[in-house]
Amino acid sequence: MSSNPVDVVLDFERRINSRSPALIAELLATDSVFIDSLGSRVQGLNRLRGAWEGYFRIVPDYSISHEEIFQHDDWVAMFGTARGTFSQDGRIQKENFWTTTAAWLARVEDGKISSWQIFSDNEPIRAIMRKPSGKE
Repeated sequence: MSSNPVDVVLDFERRINSRSPALIAELLATDSVFIDSLGSRVQGLNRLRGAWEGYFRIVPDYSISHEEIFQHDDWVAMFGTARGTFSQDGRIQKENFWTTTAAWLARVEDGKISSWQIFSDNEPIRAIMRKPSGKE
């Protein structure tokens, strides 16, 4: 496993796209913190694994992609797109698909993600969630 911060972040991106909380958790530091677009924080390996499990239940095809990536010391900034389909029952319905531009700021320490922060506009998924039963 590489300890180069950019390599670690790119591996983390692949793990997110695998939608496997177990694989994601393998790359998180024990006291890792996740900060969402609203500034809410989840910290600790077990809580983060549970948060990813929950998120993949409501967005089973969630994925991210980057267009640009920059490193400064142990910090990595990534800019791209987040996308997925909101699901209340595990079914994927094309009318509940959303996409948004996003940026991520990660801190890598000892080859693990110690901090992962996302900056994105959550309105696309919120608009879908406001619809009765997530439908048009």
